[in-house]
Amino acid sequence: MSVCKKIRRLFETTLCRLLEWWIPHLTRRSCIHLANGIGQVAFMLDRRGREVAIENVRCALGPALTDAQREAIVLASYRNFARTMVDLFWSPVVARPENRHWLRTKGWEYLRERLDREKRGAVLLSLHFGNWEWGSLAAAADGFPSLAVAENFKNPDLDVIFKRLREVTGQTIIPQEKSMLRMLRGVKRGGTIAFLADLTVAPDQASAVIRTFSLEMCVSVLHGVLALRGNALVVPTVCLSQPDGGVLLQAFEPLDIPPDATPATVAQLCWNRYEPIIRANPGLWLWPYKHFRYKPHGTTVRYPFYANEWDAFDKVRAESGIVDA
Repeated sequence: MSVCKKIRRLFETTLCRLLEWWIPHLTRRSCIHLANGIGQVAFMLDRRGREVAIENVRCALGPALTDAQREAIVLASYRNFARTMVDLFWSPVVARPENRHWLRTKGWEYLRERLDREKRGAVLLSLHFGNWEWGSLAAAADGFPSLAVAENFKNPDLDVIFKRLREVTGQTIIPQEKSMLRMLRGVKRGGTIAFLADLTVAPDQASAVIRTFSLEMCVSVLHGVLALRGNALVVPTVCLSQPDGGVLLQAFEPLDIPPDATPATVAQLCWNRYEPIIRANPGLWLWPYKHFRYKPHGTTVRYPFYANEWDAFDKVRAESGIVDA
């Protein structure tokens, strides 16, 4: 490892440890002000990320929006992401019983009764939308501790810090290696899995191509495999920040999965449930993320500038049942 990388790793680790110590000392109001400030500064300074976000909004939501409207959506997205990260560092505070009122839930009694009656496991879906980090904490605090896979940082010291923060209310973060087998065993035993359904994966991994907005996206099929092979309920959830500083985690009706469904079918059904939610409040989705890394050969649809053609994508696209209109 080069000296520069060692210095950068030390800086990242020191900064995150400082935040882990300092942010829980802040009041709830101070956290919100801090997050809004960080989001504003990041929007101004992160030129590359801002370009990706604005291009995503332009291609996904269409030309009807003005430049000012696109920038407003992207600024809101930066602020929402900053709020989610600040709240994650504040999570040791909400882990205390006297502070659980910040984590509120809705629609979970029906799910609890159904899981108990049918003796099944569940996949608790979310997107990079709203306050997804506190969504996992709220579910675990309400009696649904889940297994979840987190992407590894290039700096392994950060994995330790973020794992500690994400497990404060009982969730278990597991490594990516052999995660599918561990999750499959978990749902077969009646456990719950937390899963982000909008992560882009490479076409040469376990993936499917789904239609998103007017574009296509290559996503993981883990939730589909768990539903079909593990007989798990697939439950869309949304966690939204509330005016008082807390969050409300809502569980919707489990997906109605047809008998002849494939993992790709399940992935598309999940997105179909979420797209209207994103359209209703687009500033809560993570637009600076490169959601549309791949595009079909010869498409006439406008894709973001970072999208690339790849034969493997076309192959997965055909296997997923995507046909040109």
